[in-house]
Amino acid sequence: MRYRIERRALLSGAAGLALVPVGASRPRAQALDKVSFQTNWRAQAEHGGYYHAVANGLYRKHGIECDLRMGGPQQNPAQLLLAGRVDMIMSNGFQALSYAREGIPFLCIGAIMQKDPQILMAHPGVGNDSFPAMKGKPILIGASGRVTYWPFLRAKFGFTDEQIRPYTFSVAPFLADKNTIMQGFVSSEPFLAIEQGVQPVVHLIADAGYENYNTTIDISRKMATEKKELVQRFVDASIEGWAEYLAGRNVDAANAMIRRDNPEMTDAKIAYAVKVMNERGIVQSGDALTAGIGAMTAARWKSFYETMRDVGVIPAGVDVEKAYSLDFVNKKVGLG
Repeated sequence: MRYRIERRALLSGAAGLALVPVGASRPRAQALDKVSFQTNWRAQAEHGGYYHAVANGLYRKHGIECDLRMGGPQQNPAQLLLAGRVDMIMSNGFQALSYAREGIPFLCIGAIMQKDPQILMAHPGVGNDSFPAMKGKPILIGASGRVTYWPFLRAKFGFTDEQIRPYTFSVAPFLADKNTIMQGFVSSEPFLAIEQGVQPVVHLIADAGYENYNTTIDISRKMATEKKELVQRFVDASIEGWAEYLAGRNVDAANAMIRRDNPEMTDAKIAYAVKVMNERGIVQSGDALTAGIGAMTAARWKSFYETMRDVGVIPAGVDVEKAYSLDFVNKKVGLG
C-alpha cells in the first residue's frame, strides 16, 4: 500500500540568470542549476517557506532555478517522482517508509514539519476536551486517516472503528451539530470554524505521540548521490526560506505568489496559518530547535516505524534506514 497525505500546495516559480565576471572581459550569463519541486496541494502558507525562497531570491543566491510546481486533488506527487517527471516532492513519513518497504530507490532527505498538522476538532463546552474523552463518540474521518493516524488513536486511546463517520471535506456538518467531532489540519479547519463564530477545541494528534514527519523533501537515491552538492544547496535555500517566512521577514512577495496561485488564500487565512504554525511548533520544535529546520533523527524514524508496525499499519521486517538520509539536514541552517 502506498501512502500520501491529502493536503494543499504551491506554485511554479522561475529564477533568472546570474551575471558573473570572467577575467577582465565583459560579464556573461551563467545558467543556474535547474531543480523541480512538486508540492502536495494548492498554494498556502503551509508551503510558505518555498514560496519565500523563490520570491526573495534565496534559490538564486544558491545558484538554483527552482521550478516550484503546485499540486492539487488530481495529482499524485509520488507517482510523478517515481516516473522521473519531477526532481523532488513534498510528502510525509509514510511515503518514505513505503519506498523502503517496496525496495524503491527513493528516500526522504528532510522534514520541514516536525509535527504532523493533523487534528481532531470538537465544539467547546460539550466534554470533548481530551483524546480519552472522545472515546466511543462519532468522529468524521477520511479514507487516508483510517490507514494512518486512526490506528494509532485506536491503540492508544481505545477508539473503535464503529466511531468513524464519513468525512466530506467540509466544516458544514461540524457547524450544524455541536456534538460533532471531525478531522482537520491545525492551520485550516479551525480558521473556517472561527469565521462562523465557533471557537473549536483543537487536539493536535502529534502532541499525543504521533511522530509522523510531514512536509518532507523526497528524492531519488540517484540524484542524492550524483548531485549531492546541488541537493544540499536546494535544502539549505529552502530552510533559509522557511526561517525567514515564519519570522515574518519580507513575506509580502511570497504571500502575493500564494494568493496568485490560489485565490482562495486570503491574507487572513495566511496570517492565521503562520500564527498557528509558530504557536504549535509545527516547524520549529523538538530537534529543529537545536539542529535547524528540516531536522530528522534515526531514533525518531525507528520509533515511528515501530509504532506504526505495532498497530498494523506497516508490516514487520522493513529496513527503516532505507527510508531516509540524514546527509542534508541537522546542520543548524537558519538558526539564530
